[in-house]
Amino acid sequence: MIRIAIDAMGGDFGPEPIIEGVIQALDEKKFLPILVGDREQIISFLPQYYLDKVEIVESSDVIAMSDQATHALKRKESSIYKAVELVRDNLADGVVSAGHSGATMTLATLRIGRLPHISKPALATIMPNKSLTAKTLFLDVGAVTDCTAKNLYEFAIMGEVYAQKLLGLRNPSVGLLSNGEEDSKGNALTKEAFKLMKDVPGFKGNVEGSDIFNGSVDVVVCDGYTGNIVLKASEGVVSTVFDLMKTHIRKSIPAKIGAFMMKKKVFTKLKEKVDYAEYGGAPLLGVKGCAIISHGKSNAKAIKNAIFQAMAYHDLGVNKAIEESLTKNNA
Repeated sequence: MIRIAIDAMGGDFGPEPIIEGVIQALDEKKFLPILVGDREQIISFLPQYYLDKVEIVESSDVIAMSDQATHALKRKESSIYKAVELVRDNLADGVVSAGHSGATMTLATLRIGRLPHISKPALATIMPNKSLTAKTLFLDVGAVTDCTAKNLYEFAIMGEVYAQKLLGLRNPSVGLLSNGEEDSKGNALTKEAFKLMKDVPGFKGNVEGSDIFNGSVDVVVCDGYTGNIVLKASEGVVSTVFDLMKTHIRKSIPAKIGAFMMKKKVFTKLKEKVDYAEYGGAPLLGVKGCAIISHGKSNAKAIKNAIFQAMAYHDLGVNKAIEESLTKNNA
C-alpha cells in the first residue's frame, strides 16, 4: 500500500483542515496516511472510525511561517523534519506539507537529496489558461532564485516529463520565458539557456508572459526569482478581478440577476479554473522522492488533492522518467 507522510501541523489554520483533507482522501482512495505532529491534537480532529486507518508519528515542534528556512535542519523534532525523514528512510513514498515552504524545500533537497544529473530542484505549479480543459505547467516558482542556464535546461526536461505523466500530454510543448518571442530576445541567462534547450524534444523557443495564460505552450520555464514574482502577481490579478466583479454586481440589480443566472454555468467553472485547491500543491521536481508543497491557506479539498497528486507522482514513476530523459539527452 502506498504511504504518504503528512505534516499535520503545517498550514495557517492548524491541523483541522489537514486532518479533514486526509479523511476525504481516505473516503475516496486506499492508502496509508502517516500523520506527523502532536498526537493529542491529531486525535482530537480524527473520528474514531479512522484511527486504525492512519499512523501517527509524534513531533514536539512546529516551524512557523515567520521562522527562517535555514534553521529547519537543526529542528529535528519539527513535524516537517520528521515527515521528510520518513521519505528519506523509505518509510513513506511521498510527503505533503502546507507548512513553511522554504523549510520544506530545504529539508527535501538536503535530507532526501537530488536525483542524478539534477543540480537544483524546481518548484512547479499549474497555471490557468484560456482553454476549457488544458493547463499550463510553470516552473520554477521559487526554489532557485539565482539560476544557471543548465538549471533552466534541467527544469525544461523535468517539466516536460511531469506534463507527460501527470497532465497526460503525449508531446508537451515547452517555452522559455523571455521578453519577446524572437530567438535574439532575453538576457544573458535566457540566451545561454536557449542554446541548451534546443535539445529538449518539445522546445518551441522563447515565450512571453501572456503565453503562460493563452495556452500556446504546455510548459513554461524560468528562474525562481522571476517565477515567484509572476505567480504572486497573477494571484493578485485574479483576486482583484473577482473583488471588482463582486463590487459592480452589488451596485446593479440587472448585474445581480445576471450573476445569479451565470452562477453555476460560468462563475463556478471559472472559480474551479483558478482555485489552487483543485491542484492541491506544487511538486518539488528533482528530489529523490516526492514532495508536494501546498498553500499555507489550504483547505481540506486542497490537502486531499495534494495527497492524490503525491500518490500519482509515485505510481506513474515520474522520477524514473526524469532520470531516463536526462540520460537520453546527455545531461
